[in-house]
Amino acid sequence: MRAVKTIRGWCLPSMQNSTIAPSEVTELVSGLNRLARNIWWTWNQEAQELFHELSPRGWQNLYHNAVAILHEVSEQELRARLQDSEFATRVRDVIRRFDGYMNDPKTWGAENAPQLKKNPVAYFSAEFGFHESLPIAAGGLGVLAGDHSKSASDLDLGFVGVSLFYREGYFQQSFNHENWQTEYYTLLNPRNLALEPVLDAKGNPIVLSVEIAMSTVYFQAWRINVGRIPIYLIDCNRPENEQRFRDLTLRVYGGDSTTRIMQEILLGIGGTRLIRALGVSPSVFHMNEGHAAFLVFELLQEKMSGGMKFPQALEATRKECIFTTHTPVEAGHDRFTPDLIDYALMKTQQQLKLGRSEFLGLGRVDVKNEQEPFCMTVLALKASRAANGVSELHGQVSRHMWKELYPGTPEDKVPIGHITNGIHLLGWMKGPVRRYWRRKLSSTEQTTSSSGETTRFWNRSSNDWENEINNPEFWNKMADPNFISDEEIWALRYRLRRELIEFARRRLLLQGQRMTQGDFIAFDHLLNVDALTIGFARRFATYKRAPLIFQQFENIVRLVNDKQRPVQFIFAGKAHPRDDDGKRFIQHIIHLSKYSELKGHLVFIENYDVHVARQMVSGCDVWLNNPRRPLEASGTSGQKTSCHGCLNLSILDGWWREGYDGTNGFAIGDDSHPADIEEQDRVDSANLYRALTEEVIPKFYNRDANGIPREWIKMIRRSMVTLVAKFSTSRMVKEYTQKYYLPK
Repeated sequence: MRAVKTIRGWCLPSMQNSTIAPSEVTELVSGLNRLARNIWWTWNQEAQELFHELSPRGWQNLYHNAVAILHEVSEQELRARLQDSEFATRVRDVIRRFDGYMNDPKTWGAENAPQLKKNPVAYFSAEFGFHESLPIAAGGLGVLAGDHSKSASDLDLGFVGVSLFYREGYFQQSFNHENWQTEYYTLLNPRNLALEPVLDAKGNPIVLSVEIAMSTVYFQAWRINVGRIPIYLIDCNRPENEQRFRDLTLRVYGGDSTTRIMQEILLGIGGTRLIRALGVSPSVFHMNEGHAAFLVFELLQEKMSGGMKFPQALEATRKECIFTTHTPVEAGHDRFTPDLIDYALMKTQQQLKLGRSEFLGLGRVDVKNEQEPFCMTVLALKASRAANGVSELHGQVSRHMWKELYPGTPEDKVPIGHITNGIHLLGWMKGPVRRYWRRKLSSTEQTTSSSGETTRFWNRSSNDWENEINNPEFWNKMADPNFISDEEIWALRYRLRRELIEFARRRLLLQGQRMTQGDFIAFDHLLNVDALTIGFARRFATYKRAPLIFQQFENIVRLVNDKQRPVQFIFAGKAHPRDDDGKRFIQHIIHLSKYSELKGHLVFIENYDVHVARQMVSGCDVWLNNPRRPLEASGTSGQKTSCHGCLNLSILDGWWREGYDGTNGFAIGDDSHPADIEEQDRVDSANLYRALTEEVIPKFYNRDANGIPREWIKMIRRSMVTLVAKFSTSRMVKEYTQKYYLPK
C-alpha cells in the first residue's frame, strides 16, 4: 500500500508494503533541499538529526552544515535512504512542521504588529552570527543580531536584515610554539552555504552600485532565509570592480580605517539601495551599532532629490530611524578623520549639496571644531527618533557619554533609553536539553488550586513545545520538585558536564596533533567529571579581564589540588588580530595550562565559535564573567547558561546587574566600583576569590546522604525561574516592537 498525502501531511504506509513511490521520494528530496536552504534547521533538533544521520562524519567535519551534507550525499544514496520507512516518516514530520511554522496564520506578529508586514523593519548590522557553518560574525554584536532575527521570525514580524557577505569570514585561530595566537582564513563557498543569489525577473543577479571616493563600486547580494524572514548580504566580488574593491567584502572588520569606512558605505548606502531595488518600503530603519549610519545620507538624498530642503529632509529621516548602541568603550565607536570622510564620501557630499562644515558636523559633537573626527555614533544619534543602550546600566552610561550632544538637557533626560539584550533560547539549547524539556512539556501534570476544587492538566503535544519554551509559566514550574526532582536535575547536570569534558578532550587532542595510542589514553584522563567546572569563553578584549582569577595564583593552585572539593577551568576565546594585549592574555592562560601547577585542571580550547560556545554554556557548572565595570554593555553569554542548569558568577555589570537577585547565582562585589582602574582590579580579584571560596565551592560540595547538593540545585531552580524567559530575544524583540518599531 502506498503512503497517501493528505492536507495535513502524510498517512503512514502499510506495514505489509513499506515501499515508497518514486514520486513521493522525489517530493521528500525536494523538501530536504528546501529545508537545508532555510536556517530554521539550526534551531530545530529533529531537522539537525536528519542531516547528521545522513553522514555523521560529514556532519562533524563540515561544521554541521545541512547544505554541505546534501552535496556530500549523492541523490542516488539519498533516494535509497528514503526507502527506510522510519527515516522517511521522520523526514515527512520535520518538513510538515517546517511548513506549519512558515504558514502559521496565528502568530504574535499577525496579532500585534500586522502593519509591519507591508512596511517591515529594515535591520542593518555589520555582522550576523547565525551558526558555525556561516562564520560571518566577530563576536557578541553579530550573535545578538542573529538571535534578534531568529526571534523576529518566530514572532512573525515584518522584518528584513542587511549586512555584508564576508567570503573569508572571521579568522580561524591557531597557536604557534610560543602559544601566540595566529590567524588564518578559509574561503566560504556560497554553493555549500544556506544562501541563494538575489536575482531579477530574468534570473540574473541584481547588480547595484555605490560611489566611493572617485570610483563606482558594484555589488550583488545573497539572501539567507532565517525562518520567515530574509537577511540580505552585500557582495563586492564582481568582475567590474578593481581587486581592492572586490576585497571590501573579504573579511569581517578587515583592514585599516580606509577599508572600514568603505565597508560602512557599502552597508549603509548600498544596503538602502538594495532594499529599495527589491521593492521593500520599510517603516523603520534600525541601525544595530553605528557601522550602518551612512544609510542616513542615502535617506537624506532620496528626500532632497524629491524637493525637500535639508532641515526638512533631516527631520523626515529622523522619523524613520532608530539606533542601538552596544558599547561604553570609546574605541568601540567608529571615528574617521575629516580628510578620510572628504576622500571616501566626496560624491555623497556633492549630491547632498552641503557645505563641508555642515556635512562633517553631522558626525561631530562640537560642530564648530574643525579638528574633531567624524563619529558614526554621533551621526546615528542625530538622525534617529529613538536610541537605546542594551542594559539598564548601559543606558545610564550612554546618557553620560553623549550628554554633550544635548546641551541644556539634564543627564537623566538625555534621550537614550535601554532594552536589555537576550538570547534565542532554542538556538542555544543543547540537543539533550531540548529533548529533556520537550519530554517535560509533553508530559501530563495534575495541578490542584488552593481551594482544592480545580484540577488542571499540563499537557502539550511534542510538536507544540517550541511555542511554550519562551513562556515564563513553564519555567515557573522548575520551582516545583513534583514537576522535576532534584535527582533529575543532578542527573542532567552530570550528563552535560560529561559531554563537555569529552568534547574538550577530543579538541585538545587534535590541537596538539598527537595521535599515538598513549596520547589518547592520556587525554582521556584530562579533566575530572566530578569536579566543579568553571567556564570562561568570549572575545578576549582586555576590559573583560580573562586572567583576573589567576591573580590569586597560589590560592587557585590549592583549590584545584583539593582532592575533596576539586575545581577546574575551561577557557576559550579569540583576540582581535590587531589586539596584542588580548593575545598576551591568551598566551598567559595557555602557558599556565601547560607549564604551571594548574596543568590538567586548566585547559584552553582553540578556535572559539558558536559550536564551542554551545558546548561550554551547557556543560559548565559556573559561568565566569569579570569585566571591568561598567564596560560590559550587556553581555549575553551568561544568559545562554540558565536553561542548562549552569549558574553565573559575575560582576554586577550589564544584564547580570538586572538578573541577579541573591538567590539565582553569585555576584562578584556589589553594585558599585572604584574609579581607579588598578584599585578596581585589586578589589574585584579579592571579591572573586571570596565568592568562589565562601559561596560557590561550599554550596556545590555540600551533599546529602545521597550525594545530591540540595542548596546548589535550589539555586539552579531559581536561575531557571527568574532568568530564562526574562532574558530571551523573544521578550526583547517584543519590547523593540512595542517601544520603537510600531508607529506612535
